Amino acid sequence: MDSDYLNHSPYSTPGPHLDALLGPDPLPRSPEALAAMVRGVLMHREERETCGWTVPDERLHGDAESRYVTEVLRVLRERGDTPLTEERGPAARFVATCRDFALLLCALLRETGTPARLRGGYGTYFKEGFHDNHWVTEYWCEGRGWVLADPQVYGGLHDTAFDPMDVPRDAFLVAGDAWRACREGRADPETFGVFSVPDIKGLGLVRADVVADLAALGGTEPLPWDGWGLIEKDDAEVTAADLALLDAVAAVTSAAGHASDPGRPAAVRRLLADPRLAVPTEIVSHTTYRGVRTVTLPRAA
Repeated sequence: MDSDYLNHSPYSTPGPHLDALLGPDPLPRSPEALAAMVRGVLMHREERETCGWTVPDERLHGDAESRYVTEVLRVLRERGDTPLTEERGPAARFVATCRDFALLLCALLRETGTPARLRGGYGTYFKEGFHDNHWVTEYWCEGRGWVLADPQVYGGLHDTAFDPMDVPRDAFLVAGDAWRACREGRADPETFGVFSVPDIKGLGLVRADVVADLAALGGTEPLPWDGWGLIEKDDAEVTAADLALLDAVAAVTSAAGHASDPGRPAAVRRLLADPRLAVPTEIVSHTTYRGVRTVTLPRAA
C-alpha cells in the first residue's frame, strides 16, 4: 500500500487541538467509530432547516471556508469542551459542507493508521434521477481494497439503501467515472449538478470535478468552489487537446477507486505536472456567500 494516502496533507493535519478535544481517551481506530464522531460534531449547512436552531450568518457563511482540519478542530474547541467522542447539540457544532465531513474523516483515519483520501464526484442517493455534486472519503480496507464512505449520511439521519461506510460504486460516481459516462453517452450531463443551486450543472461542472478530484488524490483537498486551470475555462474555450487530457485523467482516477491501484499515485503526480491541471500557489475561490476572491495555498507535503 503506497504511503501517499497514509501521510497527512497540509489540509488533513489535525494540529494541536485534537489531543485537547479527545481528553484522556485515545482516538478509536474503527472507521465506523470515527465516522460516528464526525457525524456527531458537524452539521451540514443545508440541515439548518431541520435542526431546530437558527444558525448565525457568520457561521453559515464562514465555517465552510475553513479549508484545513486544524481550523475545523479549533472552531469545535472554541464552541464546547465536550470530548470529540460525544455528540453535540447544533450550537456547538461546526457548520459544514460535504467536503468537511469527508476531510475530517479522512484526517482521523490517517491519524489512526488507515490510508484514506478525499474523492469528488456525484451521489445518486439524494434525489432520484439526479447526480448531486458531492465529496466522500475513500479508505483502504485490507482484503477489499479501496472502500467509499459517506460520513455525512452515517448514523441514520439520511435514509440510504446501503451501509454509508460501504457506498456502492453506482451510488457514488467518482468524477472520472461521471466524465466517462457523459462522454460516452451513457449519462446525460444535465443530470449532474448541485441540487441546492439548479443553475450549476452540466459537463462543465463534471470537468471541474475531474480536475478537483485529481488534485485531492495529489494532496490538495480543495473547497468545492475552488478554481484554477481547466476548471476556470468556459466551455467554448475547451480544446480537443483539453478533452483528451481530461479523458486521460478519468482513465487514471476512475480506475483508482477499485480493489488496488499499484503505481497509481505516480500516475497522479505525472498528470499534475501538466500546467492545465497543476494546482497553482494562487487559485480563484468562488465562495458561496463572500464572493470571488484569490487564495494563496500551501504546497502539498
